Amino acid sequence: MAEKLTIGKLADAAGVNVETIRYYQRRGLLEEPVKPRDGHRHYPVDTAVKRLQFIKRAQGLGFTLAEILGLLRLGEDCACAETRKLAARKLALINQRMADLASMKRVLARLVQKCDARNGGTSCPIIDVLAQN
Repeated sequence: MAEKLTIGKLADAAGVNVETIRYYQRRGLLEEPVKPRDGHRHYPVDTAVKRLQFIKRAQGLGFTLAEILGLLRLGEDCACAETRKLAARKLALINQRMADLASMKRVLARLVQKCDARNGGTSCPIIDVLAQN
């Protein structure tokens, strides 16, 4: 018989909180086992821990829970081409965010320089820029 874990032991094994597991169950990312008469649900250690680790790694790569649910469903069908498309879209989004952040960094750096260069004026250059119409 395969080893089974209670929700607390599963949380420890996967490095997540019990409430995280419950949330994933509500979102459909993780199956909730049937509650037996003794009152304690038991999760299969081999599949439940791997699934939680998959979810956490996908989140670390920037995938949303809805996207992760899609990846999990695709994984069941061995749909590598579709999975690649999702990953490529995520990569393009990350590249765009990085470009946006670089632009924000340049603007903020210029504003900080203006603030540093001001000669005791009463108005703040940063506030002035932000207040412009």
